Amino acid sequence: MPAVEQTFSPAETISDAEAKFEQWRNRAGFVLAPAVFLLIWFLPFENLKPEAHRLAAIMAAVIVLWLCESVPMTVTALLGAALAVVLQVADAKTVFAPFADPLIFLFIGSFILARAIFVHNLDKRVAYTVLSMDFIGARPSRILFAFGAVTAFISAWISNTATTAMMFAIGLSLINFLVAQEKETGVKINRNYATALMLMTSFAASVGGLATPIGTPPNVIGIGFLRTLVGADISFFKWMLLGVPVVVVLFLFLWFYFNKLAPAGVKEIKGSAEMLDRERDKLGAWTRGQKSVVIAFAVTVSLWVVPGLIALFAGEQSPIYKTLSSRMPEAVGAIVGALLLFILPGNKVGERAITWENAVKIDWGVIFLYGGGFALGVLSFQTGLAEAVGRGLTGFLPLSGDFGLLVASVIVAVILSETTSNTASANMVVPVVIAISQAQGADPFVPALGATLGASLGFMLPVSTPCNAIVYGSGYVPLMKMVKYGALLDIVGAIVIIAFVWMLAPFLR
Repeated sequence: MPAVEQTFSPAETISDAEAKFEQWRNRAGFVLAPAVFLLIWFLPFENLKPEAHRLAAIMAAVIVLWLCESVPMTVTALLGAALAVVLQVADAKTVFAPFADPLIFLFIGSFILARAIFVHNLDKRVAYTVLSMDFIGARPSRILFAFGAVTAFISAWISNTATTAMMFAIGLSLINFLVAQEKETGVKINRNYATALMLMTSFAASVGGLATPIGTPPNVIGIGFLRTLVGADISFFKWMLLGVPVVVVLFLFLWFYFNKLAPAGVKEIKGSAEMLDRERDKLGAWTRGQKSVVIAFAVTVSLWVVPGLIALFAGEQSPIYKTLSSRMPEAVGAIVGALLLFILPGNKVGERAITWENAVKIDWGVIFLYGGGFALGVLSFQTGLAEAVGRGLTGFLPLSGDFGLLVASVIVAVILSETTSNTASANMVVPVVIAISQAQGADPFVPALGATLGASLGFMLPVSTPCNAIVYGSGYVPLMKMVKYGALLDIVGAIVIIAFVWMLAPFLR
């Protein structure tokens, strides 16, 4: 990406001390992980079965490597699964079974659809179409709202990181325009507005991912654990009944406090509407490939949502609902949509909406990370390790009961997501929450659902999410402002998640 000429005072880049800390953290894992593994391995745990004891050592090392990020997190997850076979925690067929879980195919199908959306620039078309609406005009407050709303909407369907990267480029274009306007007119724009625009890119993407099961990997991870370990199968539609209200409330709060704390300082940004119109026009007319992707996407979303609508109006005992839910689960719907892309026409004669070369460029790392983390989580219950951990931790928790566990699980998930990836946070927290709930005799569904949503928060630091890292690198986001705005959103996000999960969870089972 070309360098951005800045007239706003640039934010500080990563300091030498921060760089040294990151280097130390990465290297520390190579020492700490083996040390923790050996410590757990040789400590006597008389109440654990041998398989559970060996799994405890493996999981301790995996968690250390996830926290330190000494090697790619996907590699760590695969290492944990492989060690579980080598050290005879379970046989290979049992350990690797989660890699063939239906949710893996939900990932694959939805990722291929997202890849097609990116390849055909449908994401940009949606963004510039909304931003160039007459209602938005040249009003900076409305531009900020529309920019964030588009980011959140797109992030509900494709990866948060991909959404941030795409909207980041659009955000920089807007900032470049502001810089040019300052030079031309002499009208000063509050530099905090540029900070707000960049942070809106990251925060709205992370918030938007909560709306659908495929919006962010922690959602699928939580759904998988709830289905396998709790026996609660949350459909695509039911998840949206919870996720969409949470996203709407958090996004409105996000826009409100950015609008109040970081205003542009002018009522209108002259020429911005025309600039957005030009960017939209550069995309040209709708192509045949774009129309094909829209058809495939619409078919997929229909297959995901329609069964839930039928259940809502006709009841879950309806023969139509039972037939659709059994023959066309979400994973199959995603695969059907992806397969349509190989059949529907592309832009050129004889070309398809997506090629295999493009399809295989999806994020396989997330898929294998899910499989490895899910495998370890399931093994912890099969060996009795989760039950033992749950009993051991119960006495240390200051909160108990369904609501107390919900509050504790959300807070722990949010805090952990600040220091490691959201995916790793979900893999670590959700199984433990289920184990603790079962040890206390409480219903694990509510706290596990809260932990799943809470794992997608974490807005305070550049290392919290790839989205934060992207916008931090722009030079327009001072570290302390990310901490300040992110901490506030973490607190409000935790409150909103606790409130909505507590109110709506009974309707989701």
